[in-house]
Amino acid sequence: MFLYLMHELLKKSYVFSLSFCRLASKMALQNQTCHYNESMGFFYNNSGATDNWDSTQLILVRVVGSIFCCFILVSNSMVVAAVITNKRFHYPFYYLLSNLAASDFLAGIAYVYLMFNTGESSRTLTVKEYFIRQGLLDVSLSASLANLLVIALERYISVMNWKVHSNLTKRRVTLLIVLVWAISIFMGAVPSLGWNCICNISDCSRLAPIFSRSYLIFWSVSNLVVFLVMVVIYTRIYTYVKRKTAMLTPHTSGSINRKRTPIKLIKTVMVVLGAFVICWTPGLVVLLLDGLNCTGCNVMKTKRWLLLLAVLNSVMNPCIYSYKDEEMWTTFKNLMRCIGNGTRRQRSTKANARALSSGQDTGNSQPPSEETKTDNQGILKT
Repeated sequence: MFLYLMHELLKKSYVFSLSFCRLASKMALQNQTCHYNESMGFFYNNSGATDNWDSTQLILVRVVGSIFCCFILVSNSMVVAAVITNKRFHYPFYYLLSNLAASDFLAGIAYVYLMFNTGESSRTLTVKEYFIRQGLLDVSLSASLANLLVIALERYISVMNWKVHSNLTKRRVTLLIVLVWAISIFMGAVPSLGWNCICNISDCSRLAPIFSRSYLIFWSVSNLVVFLVMVVIYTRIYTYVKRKTAMLTPHTSGSINRKRTPIKLIKTVMVVLGAFVICWTPGLVVLLLDGLNCTGCNVMKTKRWLLLLAVLNSVMNPCIYSYKDEEMWTTFKNLMRCIGNGTRRQRSTKANARALSSGQDTGNSQPPSEETKTDNQGILKT
C-alpha cells in the first residue's frame, strides 16, 4: 500500500513538474515575442496608423494649444485659490469643484506634454514615454469624470433633503477626493500594468498603437456608461426640483427666492456636465470604433481635432464657474486685484530701496564747512 502511494505521489509530482516546465517555456517564448525595447515607430508601422502632421498645421496646433494650456493652468489655479481663500466656499460642493479644477490643471500639463510629443516626434518615443504621455491624459480624464460623478451624488443628497449644501463632513469629503485620485491613477496605469498589445501586436489599435483594442472598448464603454448614469441622476434631480417648486410656490411665494441657491448650483453643474459630454463623447465614440476594428472609419483623420475639442473643455470650465457664480467671479477679481497690488507694492519697494541707496552714496561726500563758506564769500567780495 505504501509503495502504491509513493508511486502515485511520484507520478503526480512528475506530471506537475512537466506542466510547470511547459508553462515556463511558454512564458519564455512569449517574452521573446514581446517588443518592450522597440520605439513607437515600430508599433505605428505595425498598426498601419499614420500620425503625419503638416508643419504649418503642427505649428498652429501647438501655438493655439499652448495659449489654451496657459489659460487652463492659470484659471484653474485661481479656482482652487478662490475656494481656499473665501470662507463662503468652505462647503462640500466647492471642495469637490476645486478638485475638478485640479484635474483640469493636470489635463493642462498632460496637453502640453502631448502637443510637444506628437506628430513625427511620437515615433521616436520609447514605450515607457508613450505610457507616460497617455497615462497623464487618462488620469486627468478619469479624475474629471469621477469628480463629476461625486458632485452629482452630492447634489442629489442635498436636493433630496432640500438643502443648499449636503451634510458631508470634511473627513468624508477628503476621503472621497483621495478615492477619486486613487481610482484615476489606477485607471491611467492599467495599460502599463499589462493590458496592452506589446506581446500581441495583432491586437494593437490605430489611435493608440500599444493599447489593445479590447482595452479601448472597455475604456470608451465604461466612460459612456458613467455619462449615462450622470444624465439619469441630473434628470431625476431636475424633475424633483420642478415638482417641489410647483408644490411650494402657492404657499411660500414670498420666501421661495431663498431656495433658489441650490437650484443655481445644480444649473452650474449641469452646464459643466453638458460641456464635458459634448467635448468628450465624440472622442470616446471614435475610440470605441477603433476598438471594434472599424476598418472603414478614418479614425486617424479626426484624432487631432478631437484633441483640441478635449482641450477646449478644460478651458470652458473656469469660464462656466465665473459666469454662473457671481461670488466666484467676485473672488477672482479680488485675487487679481491682490496680485496687481502686490506687484505694484514690490515695484515701489524696489524703487524706494534704489532711492535710499543712491541717497546713501551721495551722503558720503560731506557738505562744505563754515570756514570754507566764509573764505569763498571773501574771495567773491574782493
